[in-house]
Amino acid sequence: MPDYAMEQVIAEFERGRYTRLYVTGGPIERGRLLQKYGTSAEAGAAMLVELGLDADVVQPVPAPRSRTDRTYISAIALRNWFARNGIEERSLTVVSLGVHARRSRLLFQGAIGRSIPVGVIAVEDESHDPMRWWRSSEGFRTVTDEAIAYLYTTLIFYPGREIMAR
Repeated sequence: MPDYAMEQVIAEFERGRYTRLYVTGGPIERGRLLQKYGTSAEAGAAMLVELGLDADVVQPVPAPRSRTDRTYISAIALRNWFARNGIEERSLTVVSLGVHARRSRLLFQGAIGRSIPVGVIAVEDESHDPMRWWRSSEGFRTVTDEAIAYLYTTLIFYPGREIMAR
């Protein structure tokens, strides 16, 4: 997520009653300067600390490399991390950028399970005007891609055993 979104994540964390901030994401494959972090989870956690969040509350949870279903695989990685570390969260709030947030919540809820309520906060995507998204190529691509992906997720997506086991 861009810096402005990470600043909003920090503001939400500080104003809410949160105890931990988990940062998920898979391997960084582009951007030589960021590759030193290994994964977007570790880069995101470092960014949050650099922006002023206490390192003691930030937990990177790296996900394995995947060409598809990256959000779901990140959610599975978080679920598995909870199990390995004996963490029993009572609720989870997913923060995501723009129109991706709805699908992110759906995928995290599916991976985490129904026993833990999953909420969502959508940070406004400043790359386009969300009220007139169709007026820019970036907005049009983002919204139509996410609409198609949401339909795919709700109508067709079914995680195979190989995804569930990760």
